[in-house]
Amino acid sequence: MIDVRPFAQLGHANHGWLDANYHFSFSRYYDPNRMNWGALRVWNDDIIAPGTGFGTHPHDNMEIITYVRHGAIAHEDSLGNKGRTLAGDVQVMSAGTGIRHSEHNLEDVPTHVFQIWIIPNKAGHVPSWGTRSFPKDGRAGRFVTLASGYPDESEALPIHADARVLGATLSKGESLEYLLGTQRLAYLVLAKGAIEINGKTVNERDGVAISETEELKIRALEESEIVMVDTGP
Repeated sequence: MIDVRPFAQLGHANHGWLDANYHFSFSRYYDPNRMNWGALRVWNDDIIAPGTGFGTHPHDNMEIITYVRHGAIAHEDSLGNKGRTLAGDVQVMSAGTGIRHSEHNLEDVPTHVFQIWIIPNKAGHVPSWGTRSFPKDGRAGRFVTLASGYPDESEALPIHADARVLGATLSKGESLEYLLGTQRLAYLVLAKGAIEINGKTVNERDGVAISETEELKIRALEESEIVMVDTGP
């Protein structure tokens, strides 16, 4: 099953400093049919105005991945970590037993991020934070694992979950395949461009919920940037 979820049909809230779009139930947006997808609990498409951001607040027992689409995000947390993650790069915060953090846009332009929350494989992990650069030319024509809960994928940022986050870039007309398996779930969001996935058209910022599908066949209708979570059921 491949269920395309158009961007215009996502949950939405505009707070002035934050323009948020919700693929799954979050904050005041509630849809009982969109609570999670396997271990994937949250996928927010956020635009943060210059000079604003999320003030210090707590989390626990959640794996929080931030994929920066445009601009940059500045992170600071109660473990003493500080960092700046640029467009195309990724940061991971394992909230574990508890962490307090802030995320700000200190740039002169709006920052666009995908905020992805994945349920951990168990409660009580030691909290941590990390960021890594993933050059787009390194994922040209193929999926690269950006964050992973599997020890053999050591080049990715580690998370404590039965899931991986992947990214790919495609030129117009280029294709790629991904072996998912019928026992796995995937959720794909197009950060840029337009694609066909197993014959269905997906446009920029649309979501795609995938289940009971052995193999994904993706073709770019224009230059495209893809982010996908592969998760256990």
